[in-house]
Amino acid sequence: MRIAILGASGRVGGLLTTQALERGHEVVALVRTPGRVTVPSRQRVDVRQADVFSPQTFPGLDDVDVAVSAIGIGKKDGPGALVAGAGLLAAAPVRTVWLGALGSGVSTGAGGRIYQAVMRVAVGKELAEKAEADRIALNAGATVFHAPDLTDGPVSPGRRLVPLAELRRPLLPPRMSRASVAALMLDEAESAGHAGEVVVPLG
Repeated sequence: MRIAILGASGRVGGLLTTQALERGHEVVALVRTPGRVTVPSRQRVDVRQADVFSPQTFPGLDDVDVAVSAIGIGKKDGPGALVAGAGLLAAAPVRTVWLGALGSGVSTGAGGRIYQAVMRVAVGKELAEKAEADRIALNAGATVFHAPDLTDGPVSPGRRLVPLAELRRPLLPPRMSRASVAALMLDEAESAGHAGEVVVPLG
């Protein structure tokens, strides 16, 4: 499978790239700064410069099977990066797996009261943009991951996806390793089991 990874030089994006290569997939790394992509098997990675704020130069994706987005709102990006990225992928002829955040938009409150309070403080004004980007991705048929607080750590062997409607609200703020989320996003890229749904990674 040929997988495009938007934000391939980020913390989750780098794990997506490495894990996709380990699974034997071809990777198209979409990054604003190509020099930041570092992987063991560079010869199997097609690095393309991609700035979501420059749609006229954004690379075409008609040669990939699926796009997986791990972009966030960086300190240098300012507002609008998530919405711009979601719009570009929605307009592309490719199935998409989109990384969002538990506690934004349709999953507000789903992580519990403590978690939601932390989200309001930590994410604040970005919550509205995350919700709008998710809406764009969902309307285009993407699978949208509402991931909880992300940590370092290995891939969990007990990782699983739960549709948002079936999530039981936890008492304690949920957490999950970035590696586990990346693995689940690739599982979904391979299976397309939850297209057009909001899912919550657990494990």
